[in-house]
Amino acid sequence: MKVVSFLPAATKMIYDMGLQEYLHGVTFECPKEAADQPKVVHCILEGKNYSSIEIDRIFSASKAQGKSLYWVDDELLESISPDVVFTQDICEVCNIDTVCTETAVMKLSKTPTLVPLSPNNLQDVFECAITIARALGKEEVALNYLATLQRKTDYILDQLRANRAPLKRIMLMEWIEPIYNCGHWIPFQIAAAGGVDMLSNPAGDSIVTPWEKILKYNPEVLVIAPCGFDQKRSLEEMVLLTSKPGWGNLEAVKNNQVYIADFDMFTQPSIGTLVEGIEALACMFHPDIFKADKNMAKKFINYAQSLQSV
Repeated sequence: MKVVSFLPAATKMIYDMGLQEYLHGVTFECPKEAADQPKVVHCILEGKNYSSIEIDRIFSASKAQGKSLYWVDDELLESISPDVVFTQDICEVCNIDTVCTETAVMKLSKTPTLVPLSPNNLQDVFECAITIARALGKEEVALNYLATLQRKTDYILDQLRANRAPLKRIMLMEWIEPIYNCGHWIPFQIAAAGGVDMLSNPAGDSIVTPWEKILKYNPEVLVIAPCGFDQKRSLEEMVLLTSKPGWGNLEAVKNNQVYIADFDMFTQPSIGTLVEGIEALACMFHPDIFKADKNMAKKFINYAQSLQSV
């Protein structure tokens, strides 16, 4: 069986479950584990270093014109002749959408099975792993994989209960300019880590959130994880937030509880990375209970401490 993944999260889960022998093609932005795989899907933003504002403008213009940011290497896809293609239909900015995928597949001499993965909440992402493994005839692999991850989230919940940890008032930003709140599965990650984000949109799209609303909400902990940005890239654009009126009055700022985190723990819905995100959030929300190990400590940074190290 030959599989092509049009979705970085699916690619990540395929590798995490040890099923990469079936994989024959990926996207340009798939995880490092797939670096040697043929790149079937590309994006007009590939290799560019646009700012948050520029990316938002490019996407808005493309959407207004009915154009996709992504394109498929038709010749390469034809040469692979896949049996299964994994795709998604959640975000037109982050990944190629199902319509664009269907257009590419219609050109093939052999029609593969399209498996769309469009989770809305955290449980949906857990089930995506089963969907992937089942398509490859390996459902039992997913069940074992998920059991390991479930034990990690259960441990966090047990510790929160044992320590009677109070819920922290959180905001997680998926984009800086304009500011987007968090949606889909991320509010569930926050809850699993012992917080609540009252500005979020559980199981729905993230939306533009007025700065005045954030000031009024006044989060205790502010997590900044723009989609597609690592910590370094986010730090370069922090001035867009710190220059806003009232920034210094936020409780999270006054108490040095602003964190910059790698995007893939939140906006790339691979269940393994999302569970890492829950573990990271627990360390940010409740540092008296949870301590980041060496690997986890590389995935987020306290903004105030980053300024002291410059």
